[in-house]
Amino acid sequence: MSRPIRVSIIVPVCNNPRDLRECLAALNASSYSNFEVIVVDDASTDETRSVASAGGASVLRLTKNSGPSSARNLGAQHATGDILFFVDADVVVGPNAVSRVVRTLEQHPEIAAVFGSYDSEPRARGMVSQYRNLLHHYVHQHGDEAASTFWGACGAIRRHVFASVGGFDEKRYPRCIEDIELGYRLRRAGHRIMLDKGLQGTHLKRWTLRSMIRTDICCRAIPWTRLIFETKSAPDDLNLRDGQRASVAAVGIALLSLLLAPFRTEAIVVAAAALLVVLVLNRSLYGFFLRHRGPLFATGAFAMHVLYYFYGGVTYLYVWCDCRLWGGERSLTLSQGIKALPAPSARKTASL
Repeated sequence: MSRPIRVSIIVPVCNNPRDLRECLAALNASSYSNFEVIVVDDASTDETRSVASAGGASVLRLTKNSGPSSARNLGAQHATGDILFFVDADVVVGPNAVSRVVRTLEQHPEIAAVFGSYDSEPRARGMVSQYRNLLHHYVHQHGDEAASTFWGACGAIRRHVFASVGGFDEKRYPRCIEDIELGYRLRRAGHRIMLDKGLQGTHLKRWTLRSMIRTDICCRAIPWTRLIFETKSAPDDLNLRDGQRASVAAVGIALLSLLLAPFRTEAIVVAAAALLVVLVLNRSLYGFFLRHRGPLFATGAFAMHVLYYFYGGVTYLYVWCDCRLWGGERSLTLSQGIKALPAPSARKTASL
């Protein structure tokens, strides 16, 4: 009888001992036996490393905070498994998650990578946290199984494929959309990626309105729009579906109409009609919010979603102007805010 495939679970973390403790407890409760857990401490200044060691993980340390790309790449360099399973420190996976990943890749040898989604029971309370995490769950649950990208918070890839494409990009995408960019490279190299909607984990992160907007703009919209311009590819999947693009346009029309309302009263009708278009285009999502959290939450979620479309559209226009008119440096600086980093092999690391 052949030995079960070995899996290396790689967990990047920085200053998050509380969530890491729960993440590791869930991984240690896995129904699959042939795996190792590698925690890569991204220069934490608290008890994160000791929590990782107490949780039974092998611990690697970056002496300079470098971002998830570098942390995951370092973990992959030290991995002994045939499958690399990346799990964020604030994600709690179920006991069958590892075995599900192995079974999927065993049964589908043509698939190079597989990823899942957050579940519909985010831990953090509050309108913003619930909206943000439920939106992510909904988008992934309604995405195409033949995925056009990758997700690093709960995603696995065959080790030899990961090595063949050079791992995560540490230079241009050290902290933002590094998993999306990896997915694009995988697809360009001819590899197939699967979105497994049954592979889910509970997200522990607490969001504020400020952190959500900042993340959406600086760590998602700006770098992702730049990547779309650079690759000349905008697949109709996940957050880039045609209905979402139409919703951005409708929100823009609504807001412009409201600005004109003091001068032209009929502009109010145009604004209302545009918002009605947003409601119709996203009726399935808002129905999901209504069923899971009730009418008050669904109303608040609608308002937050309109805000999301607004700053997403403004960001797209900003990056378009930057790339077409200003040379592209402004948006790059805003989204990264950090200097390029050397490869993991050139950095000093410590194994604890």
